[in-house]
Amino acid sequence: MTDKINPYAAAPQLMKSWTALSTAIGESLEPSLIELVKIRSSQINGCANCINMHSFEARAKGETEQRIYLLSAWREAPCYTDRERAALAWTEALTEIAKGHSHSAAREALNWEFTEEEQVKLTLMINIINGWNRIAVGFDLWYDMPMRAAA
Repeated sequence: MTDKINPYAAAPQLMKSWTALSTAIGESLEPSLIELVKIRSSQINGCANCINMHSFEARAKGETEQRIYLLSAWREAPCYTDRERAALAWTEALTEIAKGHSHSAAREALNWEFTEEEQVKLTLMINIINGWNRIAVGFDLWYDMPMRAAA
């Protein structure tokens, strides 16, 4: 058995910078959209830690259970806006970029729903969450989120 590496202890200054960048980018677009992107990317990457964390954070920011549960089937679910659909398609295209570069439809939807500046912000957010997924999966990180009391 090997000991886990704590990236915050092993490289504190870089992790502090990474976290600060992540926070700044995460605050650059509407919170509900950011959380949906984080959850969807984490689902694709199989990052249980990030799915757990961002589902909790999405709920705290007012996201509904229905929209969180349906996120993996967003194309068929009627509860997402055109802007959210464009962001989710772009998230999938970039997260799965190794599968091929056929993202023209996602790019077209992105152009309809986001300004050029917003496209850069969204792309940076997708890159950040993909990075966090790799850190969490790579170092086997798990952060328990407090449970909400039943209504």
